[in-house]
Parts: sequence; structure tokens; C-alpha cells
Amino acid sequence: MSITQNYKLNLIQWYPGHIAKAEKNLKEQLKRVDVVLEVRDARIPLATNHPQMNDWVGTKARVLVINRLDVISPQVRSLWVEWFKNRGEVPYFTNAQHGQGITAIAKAAQTAGIELNQRRKERGMLPRPVRAVVIGFPNVGKSALINRLLGKRVVESAARPGVTRQLRWVRISDQLQLLDAPGVIPSRIEDQRDAIKLAICDDIGEASYDNQLIASAFVDIINELQETHSNLLPPHPLLTRYGVDSIIHTGEAYLRVLAEHRYTGDVERAARQMITDFRKGLLGTIPLEVPKNKGII
Repeated sequence: MSITQNYKLNLIQWYPGHIAKAEKNLKEQLKRVDVVLEVRDARIPLATNHPQMNDWVGTKARVLVINRLDVISPQVRSLWVEWFKNRGEVPYFTNAQHGQGITAIAKAAQTAGIELNQRRKERGMLPRPVRAVVIGFPNVGKSALINRLLGKRVVESAARPGVTRQLRWVRISDQLQLLDAPGVIPSRIEDQRDAIKLAICDDIGEASYDNQLIASAFVDIINELQETHSNLLPPHPLLTRYGVDSIIHTGEAYLRVLAEHRYTGDVERAARQMITDFRKGLLGTIPLEVPKNKGII
């Protein structure tokens, strides 16, 4: 039975009011924008692609930012570079928390604005800074990216979704202005696989999901990866971390066994700890998607 079949009756939804309001305001501000910086999560670069992104970008220049470079292996990164290249896209990999890849993003945004000011010059108008907007799901690192581009903390950034609540223009330099927008998600997530991956990676609000369901699904993903792409995983990550092998159990069964083994039967505690360990990188570099059509799940 596939992961989707296991969890299809538990479709995750999370669309708080501030996101609905911010999305409306974002659409209005897009008229003033020259470049779109789309930020995705390196662990799930397909699931964090908003279905309306192409409509929002339109004819504008787009810079594809794959953030959290540190939580995937160089091998997985290379696979994604090739995958996007075959589709005519250039991904810019960053670690916004530590500043990796930031200079390339600034240059790409400014380069995208060269044509803008060339057209202005031809019309006898003075050049102006390139206006870029940073768009992505909650908690993918948009605010951290802006802070790195500016070189100081000007927008609130935290490792949880829903921190940015309002749109705000930030002047990066004489050549670049950025619009920091709250995380945007579809009003309804149709694909259960994507919803599960968003929850596991903390790119969707905690109120939207059940920890035990998500932890069980995570174990099933690990098992599937071990069967199909074991070369992309740390050796037996759950066995190494918890002393309990996952491959012989379904996710739900594994969670119960782990709870008995380490947490005096407390299944909720086991679920929360496993999810937290993954998010902190304590299980190693584990991708939840690999370049195979639309991902592995």
C-alpha cells in the first residue's frame, strides 16, 4: 500500500486568515515588481512549488532559490541541478542562515533588472533600483535570505512557519529593493503527499496536522528511500539514532515499537522527538524528494 493510500483520509489543510489577506495584498504589489525570487525547501523542492507561481511571475524575471543547502547531500544537490537544467531552469542553492550562496542571488536579481533600466534609458527616464519580491511557503527561509542580502537583521526570522505577517519593502542597496511577503500556501492542498512532506519539514502550521500521523508517514518515506535510493541516505538513519530498525515495520508499527523501546510507551513523545530530530538534522541529510518525475512518494 502506498503512502498516499495510507494517509489519504487525513488531508492536511492550513490556511490562516493572515495568509489569505497577505496573498491578496501580494497580488496588488506584484504590479510594481520586476523580479520574483521564489524560495523553496531543498528537502522538498517540488512540494514547495506553489501551484500559482507561474501566474504570479507571468513575464517577469524569476530567480529560483533552493534554500537549506546544508540539509541535503552534495550528491542530491547535483541531481537537482541536472533535473532543473533539463527543464530550462537554473536553481541557486543557498543556506540563508549561514550566508552561503547569497552573493549569487543578489547578482542574479540585479542582472534581471538590466533590461528594465535599459528600457527606461531608451525612453529618456532615469534608472531606478530593481524591485524584487521574495515568495515561498512558510518557513522556507525568505526572511533569513533578506537579512543576509542586507547584511543585518531587519526582518523577523525564526524556525517556525507564520512569523512574517505583513508585506514590507526593504532597501538592500541603490540597485535593489526587496518585498518581504508572508509565506503563501494554496487555499487547499490537493496532493496528500505534498501536504505530508510540508508538515514533516515544518513548512506548514503545526495546528494543521497530527504528530503521530506525520511521524508514521516519515518512517514510511525512509523505508521507501532505503529500498529505492539507499545511496542517497545516511546508513540506516533510524536504527543508528534510536537503536530500532525501521525497514521491518510500517511507520505506524515502528512508532509504537520505538515508544516502548525509548519512551516508556509514550507514542506522542516518540513522534515529536523523531520529527524534531529530523528537522534539526540529527538523523543526517535526508531528502524527502529526489529527481524522479514528481518525487518519490
